[in-house]
Formats: sequence, structure tokens, C-alpha cells
Amino acid sequence: MNILQSSDSRMKAIKENTILSFNSAAKFPIDFIEFDVQVTKDDCPVIFHDDFIFSEENGTVFEKRVTELSLEEFLCFGPQREAGKQGKSLLRKTKDGKILNWNVETDDSFCTLAETFQKVDPSLGFNIELKFDDHIVYQQDHLIHVLQVILQVVSEYAKDRPIIFSSFHPDAAQLVRKLQNTYPVFFLTNGGTQVYYDVRRNSLEEAIKVCMEGGLQGIVSEVKGVFGNPGAVPRIKESKLSLLTYGKLNNVPEAVCMQHLMGIDGVIVDFVQEISHAVDDMIIKPLNEGLREGDEETETKSKLQFSQQELSFLLKLIPELIQH
Repeated sequence: MNILQSSDSRMKAIKENTILSFNSAAKFPIDFIEFDVQVTKDDCPVIFHDDFIFSEENGTVFEKRVTELSLEEFLCFGPQREAGKQGKSLLRKTKDGKILNWNVETDDSFCTLAETFQKVDPSLGFNIELKFDDHIVYQQDHLIHVLQVILQVVSEYAKDRPIIFSSFHPDAAQLVRKLQNTYPVFFLTNGGTQVYYDVRRNSLEEAIKVCMEGGLQGIVSEVKGVFGNPGAVPRIKESKLSLLTYGKLNNVPEAVCMQHLMGIDGVIVDFVQEISHAVDDMIIKPLNEGLREGDEETETKSKLQFSQQELSFLLKLIPELIQH
């Protein structure tokens, strides 16, 4: 993820949601990459996070909704693949309303979902987030059409690649599960860290209900939602659901390792190199060393060993810590 106002240069190293960023991540021991898919007005699934693209022309800033652009219009923004061709300027609106030039150290052009299948390392799994605007009420017919367009591309290009679908939109998540049963579907949630009009989005307990009602396979929660409500983890597990997390705290090795102790199945991170190395050092290597010793009486010599009492204490402490 690019955070343009960040003082950390890693947040501006490579343009997010591009072929270059995906293949750069693929150099490290990861299972999946996560990206956002929207569908243009001429029915082409493209990779882009924000609802709007911002640009500047003759000193005037303007915005265009991604889903109201044709594919040709969408690809006109930012760096161009064709030699000598100049793309339209690309700006980004920050959460606090500032509009900044979208400058990164290593840039790359926009891409389609089909291109991503063709150009990204085939061993790498895709977590395809089905992106919808929080401020629009979508009719079911529209949701089905968009999902079918995306599923057509997946069907054509996926081959043996592992795939997960995920969405913050509860109806879209349940619909994509009805439209196909080849790939698992996860419901994305802020886990109660933000409040929405749709109550299904407001807690891990509601997320469990969405999954159980729709036959979904798992939940992807903002990590603070899990740390603020650690008691939900065993309930999720009892419901036979997988649990992944996302969020800035996942760029902190200790937070990732704590989640490993809690039984969380996976984390979505920005600092792929640093976190994959930390996981290897703090979890994988100690585990392998313990296995090599071959003594059933010998506990795995992990830097992460806690007694159940210590872990229980930490889980009670974490909600207090993240409130301050």
C-alpha cells in the first residue's frame, strides 16, 4: 500500500496494485498477494483500490469514478507502456482530504485482472478483493453482473493458481459463493473499529453470522478488531472458519508473531521482506529445530513459547493497550 504522506520511504517504494509490485512481493516466501478489482463501464476487470481517480489538467484537479471509465480511459492515467506516450497525471486523495501527487520511487502502469494472471508468477496465490463503494446501495442484479464479469476472467486464466475471493460487501461475498464453489470466499470486516450503516459490518460476531448464513470459508479482519476482541478467535475457530488479518499493525513483527500464538491463519502485510524474514526467524526456524531434535519429550525451542496462563494474560492486556 502506498501512503504518500508517510515519512517511511517503504510506503512509497513501488506503485501499489501493479504487476511490478506483485512480482516484487513474489520474491519472498509468501502464499498469496492481495489486490482490489473493480469493473470498468465496458465490463473489463481492472486492479485499483480507490473509488475515484484524481488527475490535474490546466491547473484544475478533477476526479473520475473508476467504474464510470472505459478500459481505454482508465489506462490513460499514470505511466504508459507505449514508448514515448505521456499518461495523464495521477494524484491521490488522502483520508484527511489532501490531494497529493502520486509519486513513488519505482512506478508502473495500471493493469487489468487478465494481465495480472498472465504476468505474475504462476505459483503465487491471488486474494482477489471484490471492491464496491461503501456509499452506494447496489441492486442485486448489478452485483451479479459485476461478479460474473470477474468470474469469467478467473475461469479463463486461473489454471492451477490458488485463489481466494474477499469483500467488505456482505451481499457480494455471499453472491460470489453462490455463483461458484471452486474457490473459498472470505468476508472482510473492520471488526468493529469503524461503524457502518449495515450492522453486518460492525463486529466479528456479525462477520461470523454472514459467513455461516452464506456458507463462506473465512473472515479477514482489521487486526485491531481481533486484538480488541481476542475472545472472538476461538468462536471463529469453533465455527470452522479461517481467520486472516490486515492493517498497519501487521507491519510490526511482534504483532504478527502474537497472532501466530493466537491461532490466526495468516496476515496481509505491506513490508513483505521484513515480515517474511521475521516469521522465518521467530516461528519457522525454531519449529524446524525442534522437529530435527526428534525427541518427543523436547518442547519446540521457539522464541514465542508462552504458557497458556501467560498467553491468557497477554490477550486480556492487548485490548487495553490498543485503546491508548
